[in-house]
Amino acid sequence: MEHLNHLINDIEALAPEFTALSDAIWDEPELRWDEHGAVAKQVTVAEKYGFSITRDVAGIPTAFSAEKGSGGPLIAFLGEYDGLAELSQDSGNPERCPDPGNHTGNGQGCGHHLLGAGSLLAAIATARYLDKNGLPGRVRYYGCPAEEAAAGKSFMVKGGAFADVDTAITWHPFASTLWKQNLMLAYTQVYFHYKGVAAHAGASPHMGRSALDAVELLNVGTNFLREHMPDTARIHYAITDAGGLSPNVVQPRASVYYIIRATDGHQMRELYERVLKVAKGAAMMTETELTVEFDGACSEILPNDVLEQVLYQNVKVLGGVPFDATDQATADRFAAGLDRREIRSIKTSIGWAPNEEKALHDDVPESNNLPRVQLTGSSDVGDVSWSVPTVQIMAASLAMGTPFHTWQVVAQGKLPAAHKGMIYAAKAMSGTAVSLLRDNTLIDQAKSEFNAVTAETPYICPIPDGVLAPPVRRAQIDELQNALDTQSV
Repeated sequence: MEHLNHLINDIEALAPEFTALSDAIWDEPELRWDEHGAVAKQVTVAEKYGFSITRDVAGIPTAFSAEKGSGGPLIAFLGEYDGLAELSQDSGNPERCPDPGNHTGNGQGCGHHLLGAGSLLAAIATARYLDKNGLPGRVRYYGCPAEEAAAGKSFMVKGGAFADVDTAITWHPFASTLWKQNLMLAYTQVYFHYKGVAAHAGASPHMGRSALDAVELLNVGTNFLREHMPDTARIHYAITDAGGLSPNVVQPRASVYYIIRATDGHQMRELYERVLKVAKGAAMMTETELTVEFDGACSEILPNDVLEQVLYQNVKVLGGVPFDATDQATADRFAAGLDRREIRSIKTSIGWAPNEEKALHDDVPESNNLPRVQLTGSSDVGDVSWSVPTVQIMAASLAMGTPFHTWQVVAQGKLPAAHKGMIYAAKAMSGTAVSLLRDNTLIDQAKSEFNAVTAETPYICPIPDGVLAPPVRRAQIDELQNALDTQSV
């Protein structure tokens, strides 16, 4: 592990620049598919360190790759940068208070500003190590959009973006440091659009056909499915168009956006087909027209034991994230407002006593004490992991018990503890990459494990043929509309 000391020194020297990069993305949070500012910031940094840039990966305007090196295996680092709507929060404030300097209302509620900056830092540190030591190998950083909805990486996989990659490495901010991959759910995201007939709801309701009734019947029918689906499956929805604001008009249009999750792709597809039948039934009952707009999907995570052991060897040398007394005291302020049961559960899962006073996780669970947990969230890292051997580290960056996709995550996103988690993750990822590049037999072993699993359970892309990424879809619709407008003139 001699290489790790060199990487640590280099990463610590680079840390201020990448801390500033993560903060800049936090300051201007952008939503899925529209992360143009974050892309520009990351591309500028990658070019500064000699990386060649490929834009519009898989045809997606906010997907790019940055590569450096030659010969040898190709190691990919995965980064993200999208935020979430309506989560603006004053940095460091443990009370709900939107950031007065934020004019979008968006917030980095899942720590993706840290994720992208940390992965890019790891890629640059790895490439610099190869340069300094005259070693063969290529390093490629992927800027991946829209993890929070419609699965940017899944569209990138479908577009062949990872076809020449040997292994992929990534991380995520978390409440504890875990080198063993938690399992996650596969999901489908789909819009159901109903078209009805408008009518005067008082004078001639019999002449109308309510699209909103169809949406409500779909939601009621789906809720009856919940008793008859696996315990770990999840269905969520949001009405995106209720058809209007006048109750005395029979609504001629209505739309609802569904997310359907299950343990694996097979279960997810089965559950989606059941929801689709309910959607069609709602259209029949209301005599409305149904249009199904498939928005995106992702697969469950496929762990790789070989890569996890390589990661673990590096993490053992690093130890835990080096939080200090000030970090712990600051985290205590956030922990005071969190669910105590959730905090106790997390501490138990990492081998700590439930009454342990520390709010930040500052060590690494040993290999024989770390279970592989089934979570009920999802990540489009899943599709990458079914395309190429992939490893992911969760690095402690937040007070234990902090729920993701909340203002509490946003509030902690620029604190020193979050920066330390990001820098730690960069060290672990680059250390793992160099371990693989110095001993190619490890990559061969990881591929053998991967090939054995996928031979028995082949990868099925969850995105149907012909479905385009949302921004590409929107661009085609706009182009068609412009052409029609030109013809009408």
